[in-house]
Amino acid sequence: MPKNMLIKQLVALFVLTVMANGAIAGDGYPRLAESVDPQLQKGLTQTINKLGMAKAVRNGTLSVALVDITDLNQPRLASVNGNQMMYAASLPKIAILLGAFERIERGDIKLDTKTHRQLVKMIRNSSNTAATTMLNKVGKQYLADLLESPRYRLYDRERNGGLWVGKEYARSGAWKRDPLHNISHGATTFQVARFYYMLETAQLVNPELSKKMKAIMGKPAINHKFVRGLNEARPGSTIYRKSGTWRNYHADSAIVERDGRRYIAVALAQSTKGSYWLKRLVVAMDDLVFRSSPKVALLD
Repeated sequence: MPKNMLIKQLVALFVLTVMANGAIAGDGYPRLAESVDPQLQKGLTQTINKLGMAKAVRNGTLSVALVDITDLNQPRLASVNGNQMMYAASLPKIAILLGAFERIERGDIKLDTKTHRQLVKMIRNSSNTAATTMLNKVGKQYLADLLESPRYRLYDRERNGGLWVGKEYARSGAWKRDPLHNISHGATTFQVARFYYMLETAQLVNPELSKKMKAIMGKPAINHKFVRGLNEARPGSTIYRKSGTWRNYHADSAIVERDGRRYIAVALAQSTKGSYWLKRLVVAMDDLVFRSSPKVALLD
């Protein structure tokens, strides 16, 4: 056997072995679950303690995930209660966005002006009417199957759940609550972080449609929680975001870009102080990333 062919076969075998062990995904990007960074984890834990939120973490009313993606090939993950399934209000509308673009790629839905407008209202303005319309266009069972599909596993029973949309955003009853926790609109911060990482690395649907999905998530129209915190304390940040609020449940999630750095922040809280917590948390997480991540040139 020629030497160069042998080398190629050995390289291929090494890649397959690493993939089988869960270190990288099929597209060559690392698996987020295998990307925990001890330094960032220590910093996140200390930050939560300093903010006086350690009790909320202990009693399960606060879940946080932070991923430094300044270098997409070397994501750095830190989390607390990252695999804890919680009610997430409107945040799981990002799952409907994914379902819509999967249907668009298949030709089942046309991305015309009307559809684009509905998607923008669903994400930026968090319109319940637009979300219900799009959910029914996508199909409830289709979306449930997509979230549990081997390709995405954004709801993973082996990881205690994840993104779930089991009810219209209307007064109608639940269609199908999540299989593990009986939640109608649920999420774990880890799986939401995975969604954003897959979006940023063009792993959702296809590269062209990933870019269009991200554009829809830009220019958030609701100035609270993460957006308010960053606008007040860290002006100049570019934010791609989806939040959620219902009674004392508060959720927020975003890709944040500024000054050559980029990160994913996700938080779910069950407290009357939840909105205030999230506003403070995102600024503290921003500080963590900027203290520990080298500045690089970000590509579109």
